[in-house]
Amino acid sequence: MAAPVDQPPVAPEERLCTSSAGGDTAEVTSLLSSGADPSYFDPNGMTPLMHAASHGHTAIVRLLLDAGAPWNAFTPSGLCAGDLAMEGSHQETVDLLLGFAVQAELILGTITRSKRDDSNTESSYLDERVAFSEDRIMDTESKAVMMSWEKPLMEAHARAVCTNGGRVLNVGFGMGIVDEAIERYEPEEHTIIEAHPDVYARMLKSGWGEKKNVKIVFGRWQDVLPQLGTYDGIFFDTYGEYYEDMREFHQHLPKLLRPGGIYSYFNGLCGDNAFFHVVYCQLVSLELANLGFSTQFVPLPVKDCLSKELWEGVRQKYWQLDTYYLPVCQADSDSDDLN
Repeated sequence: MAAPVDQPPVAPEERLCTSSAGGDTAEVTSLLSSGADPSYFDPNGMTPLMHAASHGHTAIVRLLLDAGAPWNAFTPSGLCAGDLAMEGSHQETVDLLLGFAVQAELILGTITRSKRDDSNTESSYLDERVAFSEDRIMDTESKAVMMSWEKPLMEAHARAVCTNGGRVLNVGFGMGIVDEAIERYEPEEHTIIEAHPDVYARMLKSGWGEKKNVKIVFGRWQDVLPQLGTYDGIFFDTYGEYYEDMREFHQHLPKLLRPGGIYSYFNGLCGDNAFFHVVYCQLVSLELANLGFSTQFVPLPVKDCLSKELWEGVRQKYWQLDTYYLPVCQADSDSDDLN
């Protein structure tokens, strides 16, 4: 009879994945204490945190996060631990991951701002030519600046920011969809900021500069702030900028938005990942709350707007979720920050 072949020892990280999936809290604690790497990917592209999250083992998720497990790592199919917890309807685990992710992003934002070089903030997008067609605007890299499928969303945004009538500000003209919708509400004054020279030229050619109640301000919003007043409704939708730029714009809201006014923005942050999108919804809401604003998110189904043919010729699908959460922001009634 042949002697049994010795099996190679199982690596601590493999054991960590197995015990995380199985809910063995004691084993996970022991392995982490012994130095097992919580950021390890197994042969299937799964981390211990992903295994624990997919089974709803909240206590183990907390242990792994405290040990430095990356909450934002992806499987080969593009899912993070939060996505896996959401798929399994493990709400307690989702809430834990969400809270951790928001706090991590708040810290990261602070670090980013401290290291940011403001000497060259203008996006290269403004120096590039853009191509116009009936249903989209494209940049030189075949990325969509704006597409016509957004029309129902823009109409909903316009309805929100025109609730109080009066003076309305839109930052970023694009295809003009939201501005056409705003015009139907006949605001007293409609100010539009547009920074791209091609888009600006097309606005003028289309007659926007001749509308009696429309004021066009050409330039980056950062540069034209001194030309602005106060408004009853504000919409923000720029292309070629980062979240930090929108965060910077929010710092000016207490002076730009009149008491009782409505602010909204195109909520395209992480529009290709459900969990990341929720993280940024909460992050923006929290940061606006610190400025004295409350935010509600109105769910709008968009699945029927997104056909496969829609993305033909587009390098990157900037939206892949079935629901769009439209933000409606107002100053808290007890806030003393507004004018």
